[in-house]
Amino acid sequence: MARLPVMSGDDFVKAMLKIGYVWDHTEGSHMILLHPSKGRLSVPRHKELGRGLLRALIRDAGLSREEFMALMRD
Repeated sequence: MARLPVMSGDDFVKAMLKIGYVWDHTEGSHMILLHPSKGRLSVPRHKELGRGLLRALIRDAGLSREEFMALMRD
């Protein structure tokens, strides 16, 4: 299994926009995204997301690691 990429919060948000999340607002340093069926996602606007945090965000977005990696290739 491939390792998760090192990415910024902005890059993660761009990937989430591809699957139907929309930017709602910003609270401090966190970008709040909404999805009609999956709910709310809070993404920190960091230059690098730690791999543990990235795993948690992927899980909260309702994706598997493989689905996320495929999304990043598109």
